[in-house]
Amino acid sequence: MISKTAYQGSTFDELHIFDGRITYQVFSNYMEPETIRNLELSKSRLEKLYYPNCIKTLKNYLKKRETQLNRKANSDSGGSRLSCLATGFYPRHINLTLFRDGQPASDHEITGGDLLPNADGTYQMRKSLEISAADKHKYTCSVTHLSLDNKLDITLGNELLQKKRVRTKTFKVSLSVCG
Repeated sequence: MISKTAYQGSTFDELHIFDGRITYQVFSNYMEPETIRNLELSKSRLEKLYYPNCIKTLKNYLKKRETQLNRKANSDSGGSRLSCLATGFYPRHINLTLFRDGQPASDHEITGGDLLPNADGTYQMRKSLEISAADKHKYTCSVTHLSLDNKLDITLGNELLQKKRVRTKTFKVSLSVCG
């Protein structure tokens, strides 16, 4: 990480943090005591607050991704994947939930859920759930967003999946842009 402080085209200081080593350089010959205090405060803030929090956040993110990547895949048992896709919505805040018989599906069963941008400035989110061939539950995709007057629920019984013999069933929810 590199942090530079500059004023009127001149660099006052540079702080380099790499591999846990911190180097700090001041490039001005004349500095007022107040400027020196501010630079030292900036250095301290970067060393003790921003850098540790940045590293901690990155490690947590990587740990979450590792958990998702190392999730054991189900063997091909003739089941299906149920996906709920909401796309074309703005602003970005959305609540998308998959329910099994009226109860929220547990987080460890759900894949996806990342908020992704679309090329037109709107957003999308997909959540998926593996369903076994013997599963007889009723599934609901529930969406709450500012562009909707009420909550939007789309329900599908597993028997419909069985009849159509589909491997993947996607609920697609397109939300209009509100602005």
